[in-house]
Amino acid sequence: MNAAILPKAARVVLSPGPAPIIATQRLILRPHRLSDAQAIAETLSDFKVARMLARVPQPYHRQDALDWLMLQTAGVLPAWTLAVTTGDDVHIGIVKLELRHGRWHLAYWLNRMFWDQGYMTEAVGAVLERFLRRMPETVVHSGAFADNLGSLNVQRKLGFRITDASQAFSRSRNAMVPHIDTALAPEDLRPAGR
Repeated sequence: MNAAILPKAARVVLSPGPAPIIATQRLILRPHRLSDAQAIAETLSDFKVARMLARVPQPYHRQDALDWLMLQTAGVLPAWTLAVTTGDDVHIGIVKLELRHGRWHLAYWLNRMFWDQGYMTEAVGAVLERFLRRMPETVVHSGAFADNLGSLNVQRKLGFRITDASQAFSRSRNAMVPHIDTALAPEDLRPAGR
């Protein structure tokens, strides 16, 4: 049956389509390239960054970044994986929305040299705004380790609400770590900067 003739309640959008290029006041968010491997490896080899992420091994090498990029750029994953870059195309982080276990999950990280300047709130806010325009009925899930106050603050500013607390394994710490689970209903999204 043609989706165009289904009643609105029966239409389910399973994909937001290809990842876009998004420009913000200070950043360009774009699909990744294999040439981003060195910048990714430099950032994720910094333990202060990696310790806040669940699936990043330590040590982290350029080959790890290339392996990850091959999967992200192949176009086989239901995900938007966007490079966060400065206006002169310096790779400083990522914002990723991926479909896992039937739910959309948000993940992100930023090179430590760019922390505490509002870049991640700006980047994540822009990606969520574009994603929710394409997927207006979607609840976005996220979270952070309980000691990652910067990430939890980004989520709070954008309208995420705490939904649960649990333990999650951190590969870089090689330990279970307290984790705060969050979710964002589309109507709760606050524009970045407010």
